[in-house]
Amino acid sequence: MSAGEEAPSELIASRRRKLEALRAEGVEPFPHAFEGVKSVSVVKEPHAELADGEETTVGARIAGRLAARRGQGKNAFVDIVDRSGRMQLHARVDVIGEESFERLLSLDLGDLVGADGTVFRTRRGELSLRLQSWTLLAKSLRPPPDKHHGLTDLEARYRHRELDLMANEETRALFLTRAKVIATIRRKLDERGFVEVESPVLQPLYGGGAARPFVTHHNALNRDFYLRIAVELYLKRCMVGGLERVYELGKNFRNEGLSTKHNPEFTMLEWYEAYADYSDMAARCEELVSQVASEIGYDGPIDFSTPWARETLAGSIQARTDIDVLAHRDLDALRAAMRERELEVPDEQTWAQLVDHLLSKYVEPTLQQPTFLMDYPVELSPFAKRHRGDGDGSDNGLVERFEAFCGGMEIANAFSELNDPDEQRARFEQQRAAAAAGDAEAHPYDEAFLRALEQGMPPTGGIGIGIDRLIMVLTGRQSIRDVLLFPALRQP
Repeated sequence: MSAGEEAPSELIASRRRKLEALRAEGVEPFPHAFEGVKSVSVVKEPHAELADGEETTVGARIAGRLAARRGQGKNAFVDIVDRSGRMQLHARVDVIGEESFERLLSLDLGDLVGADGTVFRTRRGELSLRLQSWTLLAKSLRPPPDKHHGLTDLEARYRHRELDLMANEETRALFLTRAKVIATIRRKLDERGFVEVESPVLQPLYGGGAARPFVTHHNALNRDFYLRIAVELYLKRCMVGGLERVYELGKNFRNEGLSTKHNPEFTMLEWYEAYADYSDMAARCEELVSQVASEIGYDGPIDFSTPWARETLAGSIQARTDIDVLAHRDLDALRAAMRERELEVPDEQTWAQLVDHLLSKYVEPTLQQPTFLMDYPVELSPFAKRHRGDGDGSDNGLVERFEAFCGGMEIANAFSELNDPDEQRARFEQQRAAAAAGDAEAHPYDEAFLRALEQGMPPTGGIGIGIDRLIMVLTGRQSIRDVLLFPALRQP
């Protein structure tokens, strides 16, 4: 049986007959609890040096899913698996009794079992538990996936992740790594004096990013709300309020297509720091990611050691396409330069969209090692402060923004945050004009945010890191669906 196929009806019927037989015998197949369980790894660890054939009197209680069963006369060997590992149970009929022994042998693969016994090592060298008693904890009414067939079907693994986790130790390890990455990030930020906050997921006006939102209706208030596309504007309001160092690690939602890099629901980390700028954010970003990679024992082809490479956005595009986008500052001129060089010219509606296309198609895939692209055009960055320039008083139409790339994709985005409310108002007007020109992802005009800025926000550096993409890079995965327990999928 493959991971996504229906189990044959006769197998399910057989398991249901066993279920009814257990109940008829007075055995509860789904007990309420089984207290005092230790993980397999915790039980095994103190006995790593036990000699072959050596017994102990150390008692242990473990529990897990039945993965193998072998009977041999008046002896039975059963393997159970929990998230930390696998352990063999050795049952003897003269110890647990004939009825219990026969019931043990009648178990099906996939049944959940609790076991009490003493630790020993077999003569063949396997650390095991000498079974004294056992308890059925949950009768599995469907057979587990075949270990040798079906689990290579990626679509089935995504749709039935519980089966993938059950059968594939590598998958379990991946999501344990994901949990460790997130825990490490939280710990590092907490240690640096950041406060974790929670902003609304349902927002009266979406903002903080360039994306189409999901819309839902609140019946009691009789109004539409949006699932947030970013937490940026709410966290900046926390900065206005004086929290000074804040972060949020949670879900964002964007109504966009599916790809190896995009899922409509994704996990983002954003943090904001008063009295810092985008150079500080770059230093914090490379330091944090390098520390996380070290703590999880990353040993892949990417060198996360600091400092990371730095290029300007315009310079990176020119180096790869021979086009200086800053010298072709309107849509028609940039299109003409691209045609002259026989590059693909998509039907984009604004100059900013076309620059983003050049970045995505010709630059991003080449950035395999960690790289910061610095200094973006203001048209692409409605919330970043204008560039300080080179001391000549000119900002060249740039802002203090960078994006971090690694493994051929963007993993972070940061600004010296715009805190001038009048300039922010003008940027919103530019976004309004872009929307009128056909940019469906232009930022909406947010008067409530402008009112907050008018209270005064300190100089601030802010950054967003895509957790799912970071996990992809750290685990060597090529698709975002690999690192999401339950990704969004098209209907079969």
